[in-house]
Amino acid sequence: MKTGLLLAVDGGNSKTDVAVLTTDGAILGRARGGGFRPQAVGVDAAMDVLAELRAEAMAAAGVAADIEVDGITAFLAGADLPYEIEALREAVGARRWAVTQRVDNDSYAVLRAGASRPWGVGVVCGTGINCVGVAPDGRTTGFTALGRISGDWGGGIDVGTSALWHAARAEDGRGPRTALRRAVIDHFALPTVADVTAALHNGDVPALRLSELCPAVFAARDVGDEIATELVERLAAEIARMAVTVLCRLQLAVAPEPEVVLGGSVLAAGHKALLDDVEHHLTEAVPGVRPVVCADPPLLGAALAALDLHPRSDIGAEARLRAGFRGSGGA
Repeated sequence: MKTGLLLAVDGGNSKTDVAVLTTDGAILGRARGGGFRPQAVGVDAAMDVLAELRAEAMAAAGVAADIEVDGITAFLAGADLPYEIEALREAVGARRWAVTQRVDNDSYAVLRAGASRPWGVGVVCGTGINCVGVAPDGRTTGFTALGRISGDWGGGIDVGTSALWHAARAEDGRGPRTALRRAVIDHFALPTVADVTAALHNGDVPALRLSELCPAVFAARDVGDEIATELVERLAAEIARMAVTVLCRLQLAVAPEPEVVLGGSVLAAGHKALLDDVEHHLTEAVPGVRPVVCADPPLLGAALAALDLHPRSDIGAEARLRAGFRGSGGA
């Protein structure tokens, strides 16, 4: 029996969001918890965390926890390789939370949140980088996105690591002067770049904090620093290269005004030089392309994808859902 209810899940590395919504686009309840990290804790433990958040969201919606809703879309971190995606699909299905389901990589959440239709290409540039695409006929493609071992460069950690590399060489004389040296010292509040390197080596500073250097790289670029300019240009070229590759795989380069959604913390920050460079590379390769910067939360994308699972007569459901998220501050 249809319930008229849907579940949406955005399971990221740092936080997990769950929403209960109706098939006409009304948000009934939400919950937020820690990151979804099946590689670190195992699939079963990660699913247990998700189960708790689902129960919390169902309670907030005033819905009994044992109800099987019409559909669930779960966009999850750790769904990278085919066997990982299949394992997570089986795990979600085994919980019998919904009659129909879609389980996929969390990058699809950003794509759906920013796109004006259920298909297009999305590049997520935050701590790391990934790119996925959906064709009008439902075909999908993307990259393994496991970092350097799968050919990736980009995202906050890579940009920050490169900034530190240049800063270290500027300090010890192997490389040219750069404003990044002072930026690294100031950001980590240590006397020298060598001290920052030692703190990273000893574990006193977590490697993830290198992503915090992105704003400093952008600031150095804006005052004409050559090294920072090269890093921003390299990042823009890589973002566009990933997007164009996916556009071509799905034959979207010849589609009318294909959208490339640009999301994640680095792109959503809206640095003009980076976005201008990305747009230049994209339009040079695919003249009709339309870049779209997405500042909406990934959970909105999961909720929209849940609506996509169920044909509906209410054509205003998507607009109602978007308005609901923006009205609640999006978080």
